[in-house]
Formats: sequence, structure tokens, C-alpha cells
Amino acid sequence: MSIQSQIAIRSKSLGVLIRDARIFRRKTIPECAALLGVSPSTLRAWEEGRKAPSLPELEVLAYALELPISHFWSKDIRSDDANATETLNLPLLINLRHRVVGALLRKAREAASLSLRILAEQTGFPISRLRAYELGERPIPLPELEVLAQLLNTRIETFFDTSGPVGRWMMHQKSINAFLQLPDEMQEFVTKPVNRPYLELAMKLSNLSAERLRSLAETLLDITF
Repeated sequence: MSIQSQIAIRSKSLGVLIRDARIFRRKTIPECAALLGVSPSTLRAWEEGRKAPSLPELEVLAYALELPISHFWSKDIRSDDANATETLNLPLLINLRHRVVGALLRKAREAASLSLRILAEQTGFPISRLRAYELGERPIPLPELEVLAQLLNTRIETFFDTSGPVGRWMMHQKSINAFLQLPDEMQEFVTKPVNRPYLELAMKLSNLSAERLRSLAETLLDITF
């Protein structure tokens, strides 16, 4: 499958997931577009798969709709009753994230020892477009970013927001989802205040080296016997 075909298929599937997320939260196209600072026609083009959002735009959409970012890589809608998101200048946040993603893209390209010219030849993208991506002057449609990440031997998660308000919210969602994946008896154990000392002990032990853990185990055996 050619790169262009791969991008087109991914854009279509991403559009379906964006539409599902919007309908799930009972938002109209104008309402969602206003949250992101884009035109309704742009959002409609995303949903129809004619265009694709950049990763920062997708992150903010997930944030605004209170859905985990993983929704856009699955067929399921998974959400919770999280508190309303804090008031943010979302369009400004998107612009800042475009610059960060661009810088990370350049870092990945340099780590792979590839020039813009070689990357342009591999993708079929003009050098001027790739340069604008790296400078944060032009949003990178998500399917294109996924292709670039693949060619640069890095993961799409490399470009996720991890320190900003949206990133912190996504990490919170990830933690909640991880907790919900635990067996019922483990969830019950973790939520009981009386078990907190055991959890704190487990956290301390997890930070010890294998040699230190071995020494502690030998000391316990000496005490026991």
C-alpha cells in the first residue's frame, strides 16, 4: 500500500471516530469548531475524511469532549464522569503545541540522521512543507505525522502532550483506565485506607535495585530461621 493510500484510509477512519466522539457528547459541529478555533467547514472536512486534524488539535478535541486520546486509535468510545475541564485559551494552546510537535519532529529526524531532502523523497512531501512542520508554522495532519513517526522509527506517543494541562488530563485518564483494568479484588484492596502502608511499602521496594532487594530477602530469611 502506498503512503498516500495509507494516509487517505487513516483520514477516513479518523473522521468516523471524530464524528462518534462529537455525537457521544451531544455537540454540534459549530460548537466543536468554536472550541478548537477552527471553522465548521474544517471540522466537517475532518469528519468526512477529506482533511485530518493535527495531533495538538486532536488532543484538545479529546480534552474538550472529555474522552481519552486512545479513542482515536480504537473502535470504542470510552469516557468517564470527570470534572469539567478548566477554562483555557484552547486555540492558543493548539498553536503552542504545534511548535512543540514540530521541534520533536525535527529532533526525531536528526536522531535518525536524515536530511529534509531525504525525508521529502521518502514521503513525497515538499521540503518547504516539512520545514514548516518542524518550525510549527503549519499543522501536521495526524495521518501524515503517523507516517513520519514510522519512517523515523519513533512512536506517535513521542509527540503527545505530557506536561501541559491537556497532557496532565490525559495522564489522569490513563491512570483511571489502568485502575479500572485491575481485578475487582485488587481495586478493593487499593481503595481501602487500612492498606495504604502496604502500598507505600510496595512503592519503596519497587525503587530498590535487584541487589538491594536480594540483600533484604537474605536478612529476612536469617531472621525467620
